Amino acid sequence: MTIEHRALGTQGLTVSALGLGIMPMSGSYSTPEERDDRESIGVIHHAVELGVTFFDTAEGYGPFTNEALLGRALKELKSGRERVIVATKFGHEFDAQGTRIGLNSRPEHVRKAVEGSLQRLGTDRIDLLYQHRVDPQVPIEE
Repeated sequence: MTIEHRALGTQGLTVSALGLGIMPMSGSYSTPEERDDRESIGVIHHAVELGVTFFDTAEGYGPFTNEALLGRALKELKSGRERVIVATKFGHEFDAQGTRIGLNSRPEHVRKAVEGSLQRLGTDRIDLLYQHRVDPQVPIEE
């Protein structure tokens, strides 16, 4: 099986035409009791072996657990991080218990969100970062 690749934007980023959004692995579609991280990690590994290079996650999926799941999966793969493009999102704010309390796209919060994402993903870079939800309190230019 050969998966086609495409340029994404004009900065030289190339991704597989078929990507894997991993939100269902720890997001909104199941209960924690129904989830199986080993099975999810196996799916991610199989996708990479098939040639999928584009993986989408977000701090809000779980929250936080989805990025950590992808980070563990890539750490277990030989040269895993070098073989994939990681996309994640910011824009939500959470309280100390991880409950979503609103939107927050203030620049200082974005920096904090990115630092958390990098830590959970176990990487030194995010290939594609985008705003999950527009925060009407913050001008988009900021």
